[in-house]
Amino acid sequence: MIDNTRRLNSFLRKTRRGHVLKITHELYLRTDIPCGSHICQQCPTDQSTVLDKQMNNGNSLVPNGHYLLVDTNIVLQQVDLLEDPLFTNVIVPQIVLDEVRHKSLAIYKRIRSIIAVPERKFFVFINEFNKNTFVLRQTGESPNDRNDRAIRRIAQFYNEHLKSQISIVLLTDDIANRDHARNDGLLAFSLKEYISTYNRPELLDRLVLKEESFDLEKDLGKRKEIIFPEHIPLSEVQRGIKSGKYLQGTFQASRENYLEANVFVQDSEKYNQLFVQGYRNLNRAVHDDVVAVEVLSEQEWATPFSLVIDDKDDDQGDLVIEQEETGLVVPGISSKKTASCRVVAIIKRNWRQYCGILQESLPGAKFHLFLPHERRIPKIRIESRQAEELKNSRVMVQIDHWPRLSRYPHGHFIKTLGKLGDKETENEVILAENDILHHEFPEAVLDCLPKLPWIITEEDLASRVDLREFCICSIDPPGCTDIDDALHCRLLENGNYECGVHIADVTHFVRPNTAIDLEARERGTTVYLTDRRIDMLPVLLSGNLCSLRGGEERFAFSVRWEMTPDAKIVNTKFHKSIIKSRAAMTYEQAQAIKDDAGINDEIAKSLRRLHSIAAQLRQKRMDKGALVLESSEVRFQLDTETHDPLSVMNKELRETNWLVEEFMLLANISVAEKIYELFPDCACLRKHPAPPISNFDPLVKAAETKGCQIRANTGKELADSLDQAVLPAHPYFNTMLRMLATRCMMQAVYFCSGFESDIKSFEHYGLATPIYTHFTSPIRRYADVLVHRLLAAGIQADATFPDLLNKRVLQQVCNNLNYRHRMAQYAARASVDLHTQLFFKNMHTDEDGYVFAVRKNALQILLPRYGLETTLFLRDKDGKSVGEFNEEEATQTINNITIHMFDPVTVQISVDSNNVQRQRIQIHLVKPAIEGFSVPPMPKNKTSIDEVDSALTAPVKRLKVKSSK
Repeated sequence: MIDNTRRLNSFLRKTRRGHVLKITHELYLRTDIPCGSHICQQCPTDQSTVLDKQMNNGNSLVPNGHYLLVDTNIVLQQVDLLEDPLFTNVIVPQIVLDEVRHKSLAIYKRIRSIIAVPERKFFVFINEFNKNTFVLRQTGESPNDRNDRAIRRIAQFYNEHLKSQISIVLLTDDIANRDHARNDGLLAFSLKEYISTYNRPELLDRLVLKEESFDLEKDLGKRKEIIFPEHIPLSEVQRGIKSGKYLQGTFQASRENYLEANVFVQDSEKYNQLFVQGYRNLNRAVHDDVVAVEVLSEQEWATPFSLVIDDKDDDQGDLVIEQEETGLVVPGISSKKTASCRVVAIIKRNWRQYCGILQESLPGAKFHLFLPHERRIPKIRIESRQAEELKNSRVMVQIDHWPRLSRYPHGHFIKTLGKLGDKETENEVILAENDILHHEFPEAVLDCLPKLPWIITEEDLASRVDLREFCICSIDPPGCTDIDDALHCRLLENGNYECGVHIADVTHFVRPNTAIDLEARERGTTVYLTDRRIDMLPVLLSGNLCSLRGGEERFAFSVRWEMTPDAKIVNTKFHKSIIKSRAAMTYEQAQAIKDDAGINDEIAKSLRRLHSIAAQLRQKRMDKGALVLESSEVRFQLDTETHDPLSVMNKELRETNWLVEEFMLLANISVAEKIYELFPDCACLRKHPAPPISNFDPLVKAAETKGCQIRANTGKELADSLDQAVLPAHPYFNTMLRMLATRCMMQAVYFCSGFESDIKSFEHYGLATPIYTHFTSPIRRYADVLVHRLLAAGIQADATFPDLLNKRVLQQVCNNLNYRHRMAQYAARASVDLHTQLFFKNMHTDEDGYVFAVRKNALQILLPRYGLETTLFLRDKDGKSVGEFNEEEATQTINNITIHMFDPVTVQISVDSNNVQRQRIQIHLVKPAIEGFSVPPMPKNKTSIDEVDSALTAPVKRLKVKSSK
């Protein structure tokens, strides 16, 4: 029965202009809203009925079984505990969910994820529309007090409704709410009271503790004074930003020096980036926080330290702090200062869960320091009762708060990831640290997949261009199963060529706003690690039905150009198609076929035509100023059973690599022009902003040390000067310059065209093209899925839908894609680092390299054979820093031997197994030989690289090459 009770909820709101509005919400209250319990005889039983008839989890406070009712603070503060399987049969009021969503979208998603698991039995009770539980806000009552009263009313309702057949326990850490509940005769406990009855110390460790729970005097140690300035109120921050006194930006901590950071400023014409140095100026900001800063006067501007300072070295860190506080200058710093600021407030904390280890503490200690795996995160102080058990484990920790009196932020333990040094544990750290979504695909997603056997219908054929007779082939890395793209080139009767790029038609299977679409949108991209691939789409699509496998009929989205023999485009066609690839080749196989004059079949002829056109397309791009940059990419040979690295080498690039690249670029540019023409306000594009000229200062200075001049006023100037910066006696010099140029670049990003007022801002600097997008990899990039939908709607090959043409929704999706793409890159690099360390773990070897950077106390050494860059600290055998640093000339002089940037060196490579936090590559200088820099002898249980090379010349039965695109 539905009760049509009507309630009016009115309140007053003041507008920005000072007007007062009376706002009235009209509510219709019902009596048929279910309670979700199997005990109930009144409410209808359906799939939403999740609460058990009996529930006893062994809690001695309520031995006869109970349901839990949580308030907003419990969800916001203690969601880590709620994720434990101990918590079942939990009632989550609608009013709590609404408030959590308003205050923290991230926690809202986490509690929603728990609710979505049937085994957890979390029930959302719609209290705001239930006649028996709705409460009006009383005169003078705060919204928070009204919500607390509503939650207590829910507990009373369940007791009455279920006739006290099962106890209702209100969990709240709000003392006033708990006291009111007990005065009303309700069962109410704090979360700590509730979990203390279990003999599970890890539950208590997960509690978020208030600031007063920590002994700040012990935390200060010798330091009794306030360490940090007080943050100014947000109301003052807003006024200051509006007046220009303060600036808002994103805080990015330094990887090399934990006492330095940069703030990337928003909406400032004068400053794009500001430098922050020193504990007090950093003022408790953590990497990725959104902060308010005040620009310092020019007299107070700081100079970045040339030291590489390790935040895990307390003695060194304390020395720098002392120098900072006493005004002493650290020797060896140049006079060139950088625009600097100080953090005055935190606008938005972007704290997350961090992986790392516990620092060894005194026996019986209650509080412990957590050492994060990420160098840019400070140590975190936590309370733990299981420090001894966690001594050799990777753990996960969350920051809760950072008091002014504490050198370190305070946090709480979340969970154990596994044994320190174990490969699976370290892989889990990489995924967690980079926020890679790697859970199994939910049932709702799998339900969206087509049923096998999959067949092509007459209706499918009628709506597509049949290209099955065309000589189409794909070229990919070895072992690739997610084949996005294929190519063809045929000679036309008029002497021109028809070139085609055919891309997997993922959108045929992934329909808008379905469960599989929403999952792919959230994941954003496939993540390629050294020993595994984390798919954006289930493998039935990514490795089978969407993959353009050789000899199998597949749906595609095709772009076809008619071109003259000198690569001029006559016309372009876009259409859905059906293809049958003649061959799925590796780059090496395609290169061999192209180069073999004795092979003249249709595939070989097509490859040669494609190569001829691609060479001309590439030259035209170079003439426009497209950049050819370098990065250190390596390839591993892995054992197929253990997935341990057997060898590591630089990736070899062939002509067929850039053949494919040129046609993919051409397809992306052609599609970008088309979708912008069709949908100028909601085209999904990709831009690469031109870097500020100051970004190139390190590159210019480095080139000058060898007498070369780099000009970077335009992309064309930069490309030309890089081409000219060649030293015949130093063949690797130009490659290193291009690697340095790569590090001067801005990040390329996806964006919605409707949010850019000037079409000039669409430019892709690196490719020297005025407009660009991603169309060619929809199996592994969600941006390409969006572009496919836009193009299909524009050429009437598919229907449109509201969100597709909503520029605000599109920009939100682009923001997530930019984040996911960036995190996937970081994870891939971390995976390469991990496997490089595993490869060198049991060996010592001498290797030739180059000095890639010169610092006050260290040299950055590049080892081209392994694509490895590592730090050589300049210390004598007693561990003391040595060397005379000349920053202007980028040199280090040690015992009358001067080392310059780009100098060749020979180093001994091994793994520093003494560093339990991160077992990293360590090197010792072999050549030039310098007195006092003794190279340790190779241990007896270590292997030399020559032995590894010899072993790899023999047949290897269990061998796999890492595949990625």
